Amino acid sequence: MKLLIVDLLAERKAFGQEGVREIVSHFDNPEVYLWSPHTEDRVEYDFGKVVDSPIDADFIVITGSRRNVSQWEPWMDEVSKLIQEVEVPLVGICFGHQIIAASLGGEVIRAEKQSQLVTTVDYADGSQINALFTHQDHVIDSGEMDVIATSEHCRIVACKHPTRNIQTVQYHPEATAEVIAKAIQYGDMSVEESKMFDLSKNLISLKQALL
Repeated sequence: MKLLIVDLLAERKAFGQEGVREIVSHFDNPEVYLWSPHTEDRVEYDFGKVVDSPIDADFIVITGSRRNVSQWEPWMDEVSKLIQEVEVPLVGICFGHQIIAASLGGEVIRAEKQSQLVTTVDYADGSQINALFTHQDHVIDSGEMDVIATSEHCRIVACKHPTRNIQTVQYHPEATAEVIAKAIQYGDMSVEESKMFDLSKNLISLKQALL
């Protein structure tokens, strides 16, 4: 299968390369394509093929980003167009969750402060999970997307489209303990910053959350 990663942390070695590696690990030997419309200054990964525009993929993942949907930039128009036109399965993580909502009639606003924590998420089916959050924007209107999970600090945590194969989460299921350790090793995060996350809790995986 052809897997297109809309790779919006490509300038960061840990949360870019290692986060994407974790995402890719949940697929069965895919051909990986990396599209980063926000930057030309990306880390050179040891896997995947970098492309200048979306390819005809079988599955698409939109990652998190250091940019904000509430502070719209021209390159986001390209991602929004992809979201509106895509016919294959699509999932969005953090920024991906936000830009999918915004592109499908929803609304995203700037939060008063950045959220960096591990907290409980309540799903509509009655299940509870622990998830890691780090974001500055909040979805306050999910547009076409149905809300399927919420938390005390964030009302719209996970969404699913009622008719299209699109799912999103505000949290980071790809931010495993191994990815956090790499972030410290590569200098993407300090030890003190990592202490904000309670990694002793059993965090939901990307496969459980979106696949």
